[in-house]
Amino acid sequence: MQTKFMTAAQAAQLIQDGDTVGLMGGGGGLMEATHLFEAVQERFLSTQTPTNLTVIHALGIGDKKTKGMNCFAHEGLVKRVIGGHWVWSPAMQQLALANKIEAYILPGGVSSQLMREIGAGRPGLISHVGLGTVCDPRHGGGRMNDAAQDNLAEVIQIDGREYLRYKPFPIHVAIVRASSADEDGNISFEHEAANLDAQSLALAARNSGGKVIVQVKERLPKGALKAREVRIPSAWVDAIVVDPQQSTSYAIPFDPAFSGELTGQARLSSEAQDHAREVAAAQEAFSERQAVARRAYQELFNTGKARPVINYGVGVPDAVAKLIAARNEQHRIYQTIEHGTYGGTLMDGVLFGYARNATAMLDAATQFDFYGGGGLDIAFLGFGEFDEEGSVNVSRLGGVTVGPGGFIDIAQNAKKVVFCGTLAAKGVKLETGDGQMRVAAQGAVKKLVQKVDQITFSGPQGLVRRQEVLYLTERASFRLTPEGIELFEIAPGIDLQRDVLDQMDFSPRIARDLKVMDSAHFTA
Repeated sequence: MQTKFMTAAQAAQLIQDGDTVGLMGGGGGLMEATHLFEAVQERFLSTQTPTNLTVIHALGIGDKKTKGMNCFAHEGLVKRVIGGHWVWSPAMQQLALANKIEAYILPGGVSSQLMREIGAGRPGLISHVGLGTVCDPRHGGGRMNDAAQDNLAEVIQIDGREYLRYKPFPIHVAIVRASSADEDGNISFEHEAANLDAQSLALAARNSGGKVIVQVKERLPKGALKAREVRIPSAWVDAIVVDPQQSTSYAIPFDPAFSGELTGQARLSSEAQDHAREVAAAQEAFSERQAVARRAYQELFNTGKARPVINYGVGVPDAVAKLIAARNEQHRIYQTIEHGTYGGTLMDGVLFGYARNATAMLDAATQFDFYGGGGLDIAFLGFGEFDEEGSVNVSRLGGVTVGPGGFIDIAQNAKKVVFCGTLAAKGVKLETGDGQMRVAAQGAVKKLVQKVDQITFSGPQGLVRRQEVLYLTERASFRLTPEGIELFEIAPGIDLQRDVLDQMDFSPRIARDLKVMDSAHFTA
């Protein structure tokens, strides 16, 4: 029997000019097939092949320098990129900005689910996710620059309701990361920190008549894997590359707490260490970040659920997660992240997407099914800007493609959405910690604008879906109403006209019972 095991250079030869290549991974190296990515880059730089690739990925991949999607950020290597999140590859962002490539975005969950639909031979993904946003062909069709001319979705009606049909296309090559492979080519994820969309990607390539290339750390004897440990069967796999240096993240060689392998006393000990770290993190120098987090925390148990299912985004929402952990209240919630993980201690920064001592790990497509079906009670998310209709932009800022990641899937489907951030940016100087909030310098960039540059969350659609939507800043709190954005709360020490209304490009409704936030939120 011919072996499926080969070198990374040999596997890279399987990619042909014009292929559509599916990639997986998360920022910080999460389930990233780094060795294979580098082999594709090396082949291109040496031979100028392959060329004109279409690359699709659901989440952000890279280190903002040389790894991940940065390996593909070469003019000529890629023709089109359909990316869920772009910030981990500034080089790819610059190619998009210069119209050197066709740049598109898809919601992260839609991307994962579309791969599954392609693999199943169904007519694309039919979903409500993305209606009214940049992914809707009436609002941009996922196009992020002038070079992008196609719509990735079309509007259809079923039983009188609008949906988007995200169009299918063949996946010629899937580059997947896993932990181990046995001699037959069966694949296991047992040492990975997530599952992501590995299975969906492999399925899409296999049933498109394409190639499935898997990078693993370990080659095992035949029969070493139990049937339930196999996540991708040998029948789907064409090539396997062993990288003994494969690590949990760019900086962490291996940690069983991230892969969920600790049990019993070892896990309890690890969780105690996690809690100590969270308490220390929550006690960092007090700032407006903690003030917003404290205010957002108040919304956590106003969902009507005794133990709500929640999701955190990046940025200020990280502080909400730390606050819950510092108060030792994880048992009062079901904590989830879009990568498929439940429970545990969430990491932030470059390790966003990792969780130590998670209680469950699902495939990303299944996690987004849960979100899309209404399983998420409350989401804490950041915002780049929001407008008078309550629409939010996080996907294109300053003309640069950022992408939504899982933001659209989450924001559109949570029963309650709490957007957290600062009211202005660039040069803002704030003074707080004594129970008051004072603005020493207003900031050059207004984030509350008349109309957002791009719609990543649609306020009008939120009203149609009867979502409860809040916008919490360090100076004032706002909510979405049928009559528009309403300002219902102000921070102590803030001048309503000078510090809030004059720093906005639209005039909000002012609540008749305008309240002052609790000074405890602003006390160090």
